[in-house]
Amino acid sequence: MVLKEKLPQLLAHKTPYYLYDLTLLKNTLIALTTESKKYNYHVHYAFKANTNVKIIQLIKAANLGADCVSGNEIKHAIDNGFDASKIVFAGVGKNDDEILFALQQNIFCFNCESIQELQVIDELALSLNKKASVALRINPNVDAHTHKYITTGLEENKFGINPYEFETVIAQLKTLHNITLIGLHFHIGSQITNLSPFKKLCLRVNEINNYFLRKGFDLPIINVGGGLGIDYKNPTANAIVNFEAYFKVFHKFIELRKNQELHFELGRAIVAQCGNLISKVLYIKNGINTNFAILDAGMTELLRPALYQAYHKIENLSSTNTQQLKYDVVGPICESSDCFGKAVELPTTNRGDIIAILSAGAYGEVMSSNYNLRNTVKSYYLD
Repeated sequence: MVLKEKLPQLLAHKTPYYLYDLTLLKNTLIALTTESKKYNYHVHYAFKANTNVKIIQLIKAANLGADCVSGNEIKHAIDNGFDASKIVFAGVGKNDDEILFALQQNIFCFNCESIQELQVIDELALSLNKKASVALRINPNVDAHTHKYITTGLEENKFGINPYEFETVIAQLKTLHNITLIGLHFHIGSQITNLSPFKKLCLRVNEINNYFLRKGFDLPIINVGGGLGIDYKNPTANAIVNFEAYFKVFHKFIELRKNQELHFELGRAIVAQCGNLISKVLYIKNGINTNFAILDAGMTELLRPALYQAYHKIENLSSTNTQQLKYDVVGPICESSDCFGKAVELPTTNRGDIIAILSAGAYGEVMSSNYNLRNTVKSYYLD
């Protein structure tokens, strides 16, 4: 969608706000389900990317499962119609109340990240006279070659069980009678746009899958997580990621045994491009070396650039100037890191101009805060 063409509609709402293109989301879901169904793959939507009710209801309508990382995400999924039998519970620090709640809901699977977590789930399941289905989250030591803050598959990361712990884990499992091991879980990082790390993941999965089979565990579930990235630099041209190429990598390189299911946990690739942050220019500060465009949106509405220097394409939707200038596009928050982009080339920009920060559908609204006692901003939808 070319947002500039929608400017009259955009001016009807007080900035800042999130704007969602529901038609693009629907088309993304069609592309995703069309390709995943070719191989009978199971996709769980990663709730941490966006929990906006209209967004997740469309995802539910596409018959996806849910990948949750907190008890409240599980509750939100169930409240919005997701079947508990398609909910997986991940996360390195599940607390007792969250585990108990998930057990009471009879969720599909816990993705367990440590030996101690297995012991805790077993104890809590016993207290409810239940059996918990679990998958071991394995650290495959595959480098996703992405930002260090969103890499999760290396030994130096806090996530997962390392291969040198396998013998201890297997011995421990034999003593835990309220746990049923049903699978292996992997996740190597986020915003991965080169598919070669996924090939490397497949090869490691094959090794580890065969290791557990030799140890007597013929597991029905292999879960390879998510991490598929989007094109932040050309969001209009590449609004829907190449799901066909992504799933083909796994079909080609992963070696599933008969009746083994392959599960995925995708978030950003589904929702990122359908969301944008719409803002207004409050002030222009022209300097000798730097021009600043100060917006009414800040890191409270989109944290990613401040958190790990993430790039988002920025457009001036209302300027009719042909001359281009470079601006540091910044927010009003009392932090120097409250910057959306440095030396961004825009048409000559003035107070009152409408600015769109694109590709904000993932980790935008869901990471917002009221730091500086800012108001919570609203969401609007185009369909």
